[in-house]
Amino acid sequence: MTEGLEIRGLEAGYGSRRIVNKLSLPRLVPGEVIALVGPNAAGKSTLMRSLAGLTPARGEARLDGVDLLALTLTERAKRVAFMPQSLPSGIALNVFEGVFAALKAAPSNGIVSNGQLRRRAFSALEQFGIGDLALYPFDHLSGGQRQLASLAQATVREPRLLLLDEPTSALDLAHQIRAMRLVRDYARRSEAIVVAILHDLSLACRWADRTAILAKGDLIAFGQPAEAITPQTLRLAYGVEARVETNEAGRLRIDIEDVLPT
Repeated sequence: MTEGLEIRGLEAGYGSRRIVNKLSLPRLVPGEVIALVGPNAAGKSTLMRSLAGLTPARGEARLDGVDLLALTLTERAKRVAFMPQSLPSGIALNVFEGVFAALKAAPSNGIVSNGQLRRRAFSALEQFGIGDLALYPFDHLSGGQRQLASLAQATVREPRLLLLDEPTSALDLAHQIRAMRLVRDYARRSEAIVVAILHDLSLACRWADRTAILAKGDLIAFGQPAEAITPQTLRLAYGVEARVETNEAGRLRIDIEDVLPT
């Protein structure tokens, strides 16, 4: 069995409207974080939702040799977790109940008793620094707190494939760094594959092992951040003139200089 995620000729969309165009990626390997970047309407969320089973798709998406597209949602939930951009409003559960329910829906690693499930759920909250919010209703949380609670829900089952749609969008600078560090630590510790949509290219450069750039449903570039993010690929994907340099710490620095004429 080949470990990892293989995507070949994937098409996804809504009705007759195709958003992702026969997309293929090099094999994504356990333990790595993949940043999915690109302009609005590039197909990033559609690709992610198709892997989660929420958007119809054709082609191949094999996780550890298993065809995800052929699985029921219940079977897919044992392997894949999806964190949307934001949780819906009007959730009646408190934070602990939400994480506990996510774990109980598809428990992993032989956990069977409610006591074990509760300990795992609270441990997930503690990992994201929100143990003190366990009894808070979701609707009483700030945007950043809801984002961290959503991350705890997504990781508590230790999925093989973790899909994160803009996981840092509601977080301040300090919490962005903390959340991305926890996400990367989760990938390494659990030997999971993490795919995260990020709009901040500096976060992608710092925390991703590899980066996929999408535009209009097509793959523009894929590789380590320094390989994928270049003036040429930014021009093709975003329609901007940019300088890409390496700073003293060895990280990429991106300066957007102008917008290309349309």
